[in-house]
Amino acid sequence: MTEAAQTLDVVVIGGGPAGSTAATLLADRGYRVRVLEKARHPRFHIGESLLPANLRLFEQLGVADEVRAIGMVKLAAEFVSPQHDNRLQRFMFADAWDKSMPSAYQVRRSELDEILLRNAAKHGAQVSEGCRARDVAFAPDHSSATIAAVHDDGRVEEVRARFVVDASGRDTLLANHFKTKRRNERHNSSALYGHFKNAQRNEGQNEGNITVFWFEHGWFWFIPLADGATSVGAVVWPAYLKRRPKGTPVEAFFRETIALCAPLAARLKDAELISEVHATGNYSYTGDMTHGGNFLLLGDAFAFIDPVFSSGVMLAMQSAFAGAGAIDRALSNPSNARAALAKFDRDVRHGPREFSWFIYRMTSPTMRDLFMGPRNPLRMKEALLSLLAGDIFGTTPIWRSLRAFKGIYYVSAALDWRNSLRAYRQRRRNLSEAERAELPAN
Repeated sequence: MTEAAQTLDVVVIGGGPAGSTAATLLADRGYRVRVLEKARHPRFHIGESLLPANLRLFEQLGVADEVRAIGMVKLAAEFVSPQHDNRLQRFMFADAWDKSMPSAYQVRRSELDEILLRNAAKHGAQVSEGCRARDVAFAPDHSSATIAAVHDDGRVEEVRARFVVDASGRDTLLANHFKTKRRNERHNSSALYGHFKNAQRNEGQNEGNITVFWFEHGWFWFIPLADGATSVGAVVWPAYLKRRPKGTPVEAFFRETIALCAPLAARLKDAELISEVHATGNYSYTGDMTHGGNFLLLGDAFAFIDPVFSSGVMLAMQSAFAGAGAIDRALSNPSNARAALAKFDRDVRHGPREFSWFIYRMTSPTMRDLFMGPRNPLRMKEALLSLLAGDIFGTTPIWRSLRAFKGIYYVSAALDWRNSLRAYRQRRRNLSEAERAELPAN
C-alpha cells in the first residue's frame, strides 16, 4: 500500500557525508528537508582516510569535537615505490602552502557517517533510515518531483518536494535514471580490501599516516585506525581482478595479491585478518550531468575517481556546501536558479578534474620519479602538498606552481620517451582489458 505524498522543500536521497552535509546546511537555512537513507546507521563503508581540508568543513557543521574523538591523527601521506628500491617518501601536510592545515584523521566510516547523519537530524532535517528511494518523477515545469521510496518493512511511500538532491553514492540513482553514467574512459579500476589487526605501523607521531604502496598491478592503501585495526586495500586494473582462478576465494586471492608487494607483506607478516574481504569492480566512473531544473547530484552520485589521494569524503562534502548554496539561491529567488546551478556545475567539476590529472599519470615512471624525489622550485612541492591536503577550493595561490609542475612532468616524460611510451602502451592495454572485464562474484 502506498502512503499519501507529503510536500517538502528538499528531499535528499542518501545519508552519507554528502547527503548529511547538504541536509544540515539546508535545514539551517530554514528549509523543510527530509533524508531518505537506505541503510540503518552505523553501517560499514570504505573510504576511511580524510584530508586536512575536511577539518574546516567539520568545524562549520559543528561536529569537529565528535570527529576528533573517533579519529586517528594523520600528519602525512607516504608513498613506497618498487622502482625506487621500495624507498618511502613522506609528504607532511604541515609543509603545504597554507600552514594552518597540518593534519587530518583516519576514521571508521561507520562512525563518521553516523555523526554526520545524526547532526543533520539535530539541525532539523527529518531522517528516514531503512528507506530506499526507487524512482523519481519530475513535473514538466520543474516545479516539483515525486520520489517513490520503499521502507525496509515493505511500506511504499511517495514523497513530494520542490527540489531533489541525489547523494545516493555509488547507487547513482539519477545518473542511472537519465542514463548519464559512464565508465571513466581515462581511468578504471577495481578494488579488494579488508581490515587487519596487529599490522606493523609507523612509530610515534607518524603512526596514523596513510601509506600508498605501488606494485605491478596498481597500488595498495594502508590506513591505521584508532581502534587498532588497519584498513588495507588493493586498487587494481579490472582485468587483474578477473584473473582470479575459478573457485579461488576472494580472501585467498587478496592474500596472493598482498604477497606481490614485499614491503606491505612485511608490515602484515604478523597481522590477522579480522573482516570479510570485499571486492568491487567498475570503481571509477563519471557522469555527463551534475544538475537539472530542480535537482542536482553530489559526490559519488556524480563521479567517483580513483581514491589514491583520499579525496572522496572531502569532495563529497565540498559538493554539498556548493549544492546547498545553489539550492538556497534557486528556491529563494527562482530567477537566479539558472545562474546558481551553472556555478554549482563549475564547482562540482573542479575537484575531480584537478585530482584526475595526477591520478591518470600516477602509474607513469615520470610521475613516480617526481613524487619520490620532490623539489620545491617555484614552491611546487608546497603546491603539490596543498593538493594532497585538499586545499583546492579556497584562495591559496597554488595554481601557477602546479602548472609549472605539469610543465616539468611533460618535459621529463619527453626526455624519458622510451619508458614513457612503454608505460603509455601498457596503460592503453589495461584500459582496453578493463572494458571487457567483469567483477567476479564474492
